[in-house]
Amino acid sequence: MPTIKTVAIIGAGASGAAAASALTAEKFFDVVKVFERREEPGGTWIYDAIPPTFDLVPGGLPYDIDPPLDIPKTLPTSTAPNTQERFSKTPVYSNLTTNVPEIAMSLSDTRFPYGPFVPHWIPKNYIREYFSIHGNDSLLVLNTTVEDITVIRQDAHGAHNRWRLTLRKHDRARGVDEWWQEEFDAVILANGHYSVPFVPSVTGLPGYLKKFPDRVVHSKSYRTPELYAGKRVLVIGNSASGHDIADQLLKSPTVQHPVYQSRHSRSLWEGDEPPEGLVWKPVIDEYRTDGTIVFADGSTLALDEVDIVIYATGYKPSYPFWNEAANGRALYNYPEGRFHGAYQHTFVTDYPTLGLVGLPRTLTFRSFEYQSIALARLWSGRAAQPLPTAAEQRLWEVQRISERRQSGKKFHDIEWDTGETDAYLSYLYRLAGLPLLDGTGLTPPILNATTRWAIENIRKYPIRRPTPPKQGDISGAETEENGWVLVRNGKDSLSFI
Repeated sequence: MPTIKTVAIIGAGASGAAAASALTAEKFFDVVKVFERREEPGGTWIYDAIPPTFDLVPGGLPYDIDPPLDIPKTLPTSTAPNTQERFSKTPVYSNLTTNVPEIAMSLSDTRFPYGPFVPHWIPKNYIREYFSIHGNDSLLVLNTTVEDITVIRQDAHGAHNRWRLTLRKHDRARGVDEWWQEEFDAVILANGHYSVPFVPSVTGLPGYLKKFPDRVVHSKSYRTPELYAGKRVLVIGNSASGHDIADQLLKSPTVQHPVYQSRHSRSLWEGDEPPEGLVWKPVIDEYRTDGTIVFADGSTLALDEVDIVIYATGYKPSYPFWNEAANGRALYNYPEGRFHGAYQHTFVTDYPTLGLVGLPRTLTFRSFEYQSIALARLWSGRAAQPLPTAAEQRLWEVQRISERRQSGKKFHDIEWDTGETDAYLSYLYRLAGLPLLDGTGLTPPILNATTRWAIENIRKYPIRRPTPPKQGDISGAETEENGWVLVRNGKDSLSFI
């Protein structure tokens, strides 16, 4: 493998912070740069008090609604500022708190100041300070968007290609965008996946959006229940953000009751019946031209029964900078919800100099460390064991696709209770191995008994069940301890992420 000496990291959130720390600790790479399009580190935890405004595209995918910009033909150059929506504002709402106990969420060498579930400014400040504590704030290139990544094919390098990045930095003082290019031996994609909102395709919704503008929004634009004073609200979705928003609206003294919530299935934290003031509805079948909303069970809500519809239906990963034509393929398979060729959710089989940090749903910040240290050790040539052959990596992907189709689980979801998380992190741990005797390189973190107990027992929301546990069976019991909800048994312990 050709020597890798220069690495670009895309994104200065928690995954970018972990990647920068792992790379610099190797004391091997000559250049490490972290490109961040926002004005500071923090990633998805940066709070934008003024919410983003954007058009909703039912069924629209990132390549439709977040397309690449046209790159100037001559570089470097300066142009008028970009006016295309790039979805750079975050979905953080005013009362958002973390879902994972801080002992398992924070990076292993520095804890959050308190926990277990902290307000959004704690992880934002934590990420910013983490760069400084480790002396990596000098690596940051802020207000800079990676607009294009193109492979530089060199026969002597084989599959270990170098990369050309086209970059755009907004100069506020001069009111222009500066464009230029830089080349790197390797690239880490740490750009997160909570930027481009997704709204499912529903019969009649496009016409409803045109006829009744501003009545339908995505949860990315939600900030506080006070904005819905006197309104009748329908929330679509009941995972973490949908539950939070419905709960906040329900508890607000100014929001008109009942609050409606459309659900595909029951969440772990929902009981047999909704709380007073909340009405559960099934999924929506149709939006009619007279404003009526029709649900799957045939029930309806008339135009005068709902003022605002909030879609808490998640996000899709977006890679508008990936030059598909030049690089020979797409990065992401949206119908199947998986990154093409992502071995162990971290390594890219056909592009060994492209790494992924922060892709799978697992232990958030802590998992980013394992991924980052494994990549840093591999690219420095110091990994304790090599990656499998390309054929073996592809076989892993094929087998996982098959297993996920049979189980109905998402490709990049990694369960805790089945032992999959342990096996995944153990693999990265063994691949990376220990640092050098003189301390060069980071040590992959451990998951000690205290951390494991927190993951398995501490919940932000109490788990409800449709029927009480059998007499004498305490496996479903819940208790309160210092304000923490302790839950025993239940579904996968990481389902709240």
